[in-house]
Amino acid sequence: MSVNKVILVGRLGRDPETRYMPNGDAITNFSLATDEQWRDRNGERQTRTEWHNVSLYGKLGEIANQYLRKGSQVFIEGKIQSRKYTGKDGIERTAYNIIGNEMRMLGDRNDGFDSGNNYAAPPTSNPPPAPRRQPPQQTPTTPQIDDIDDDIPF
Repeated sequence: MSVNKVILVGRLGRDPETRYMPNGDAITNFSLATDEQWRDRNGERQTRTEWHNVSLYGKLGEIANQYLRKGSQVFIEGKIQSRKYTGKDGIERTAYNIIGNEMRMLGDRNDGFDSGNNYAAPPTSNPPPAPRRQPPQQTPTTPQIDDIDDDIPF
């Protein structure tokens, strides 16, 4: 068994760029910066930033192009894909790309936007969580019922 899964939370390094395939499907590309911070042996704060190339396809790519801008904070889930190419200097290199299949916009409505831009978040496809049902209070004279949820129609 093998797993190819990537989860990133970061900020866009540039505005998304969208192009369309001959069949009409959208491909949206952008760079995403993630960083980590730590203290070195001398107690000084160190930061390392990693840059990731992200591609989103179809409707997800169109949504990203419409609502994301440079500086926007976003959650991306997907897989990593590599491709080999030969550079202008004749040396073979490997490029890594994140193919996203899930995206969540993070931050507030003005995150990464100029004050003149209008922004409205797209409707979320996930319904709010259902409220949790509290079990009935048991009294010492009430027998314990193991299968109380069987009658509930939902």
